[in-house]
Amino acid sequence: MNEAFLHHLWKFRLFNKHQLATVDGEEIEILKTGQHNTDAGPDFFNAQVRIGGTTWAGNVEIHIKSSDWKRHQHIRDAAYNNVVLHVVFEHDEDVFTKQKNKLPTLELQGRFNPEIFSNYEKLVEGNRRIPCENHIGKVDEITISSWLERMLVERLERKTMVIAESLKQNKNNWEETFYHLLARNFGFNTNALPFEMLAKSLPLNILAKHKNNLHQTESLLFGQAGLLEKKHKATYPNALRNEYEFLRAKYSLTPLHPSQWKFMRLRPSNFPTLRIAQFAMLMHNTSGLVSKILEAENLKDLESLFNIQVSPFWKSHYTFAKSSVQMEKPLGANARQIILVNSAVPVIFTYGKYYHDEAIQNMAMKFLEELPPEKNAITSMWADLGITSANAGRTQALIHLKNEYCDRKKCLFCSVGNRIVSSAT
Repeated sequence: MNEAFLHHLWKFRLFNKHQLATVDGEEIEILKTGQHNTDAGPDFFNAQVRIGGTTWAGNVEIHIKSSDWKRHQHIRDAAYNNVVLHVVFEHDEDVFTKQKNKLPTLELQGRFNPEIFSNYEKLVEGNRRIPCENHIGKVDEITISSWLERMLVERLERKTMVIAESLKQNKNNWEETFYHLLARNFGFNTNALPFEMLAKSLPLNILAKHKNNLHQTESLLFGQAGLLEKKHKATYPNALRNEYEFLRAKYSLTPLHPSQWKFMRLRPSNFPTLRIAQFAMLMHNTSGLVSKILEAENLKDLESLFNIQVSPFWKSHYTFAKSSVQMEKPLGANARQIILVNSAVPVIFTYGKYYHDEAIQNMAMKFLEELPPEKNAITSMWADLGITSANAGRTQALIHLKNEYCDRKKCLFCSVGNRIVSSAT
């Protein structure tokens, strides 16, 4: 038995309510179970219960045993002064409030179908890809779809919090904030952190002063990345190095250490050198990216902002040291989609939320519905389980569900998990 399961029983009233009474025999009628609190303090706020003919409004605290009240030292915490009902699995001793009044206690042992707890145990035990892997096929599509709609909103809200914090640090400079976010996502997981560090070490206003000169833009980015520290055989990187040394002194810049960048087990098309070259071209080609993103009237307009090539040197190189077959090396369709889903759309949504503009928020959601579904290990897993996706909005929801609920075995906080656990009632 655990408290999370008892919270579930109380929240959804999954117990026998016939002749409900406290351990002292006073009749109980539950008017409102209250608002579930997942932070510090009582487990349910603003509940309403009628005990022995008197209606009480306050909080409910839930424990496995009554004695846990003393063990957790709630009597010393003012946050628990307004608890009106103590709900426990097993009553092993009377407990008292700070005012020395006996706390009304409801014991749930023997009042619920044991199959419910058995269902819960089967979910959280074992090492499956997701806890409900063997049961999700029996859950109706309406339950799954409605829950995934909520997951998408939660995922966007989570990203909004991160962007809002970055915006605060950047003194409400939207362009600088987006520049940092965009750089991080150009790192595509493996090099996300060094890419973000690169952007934060090179303020956008400095880069903007030189954006019309691609050679200077590349020298600033490659130099700050720490990739111009040594001389190369080729003329091009040495010319970048010379330019960077001048700009470094001019702006008192401190480059990253080159060891930050990871090349191992990456395809050449994902080498950080090529990604920096693509990022440099994007910075060279555009200015005021946030404004342009917000002005995009359709997905085609939004995608066109990230349809970029590389400078001539990089068409025959993946690194400074070794040449390759001459070929175009644009930001590929899959890479563009990752940038749109993880950079452009979240900033659009955050901007709409920040300025209380539902039309802009809806535009962000619309873009996700129009973008094709993402293909990765998580979405493939869901497809194996019969949960398919028609667009990026659905795959974003599934990624959030896997990372934030399934991996943490928060089945009792999930509508799908609730349906499976409660199937015995």
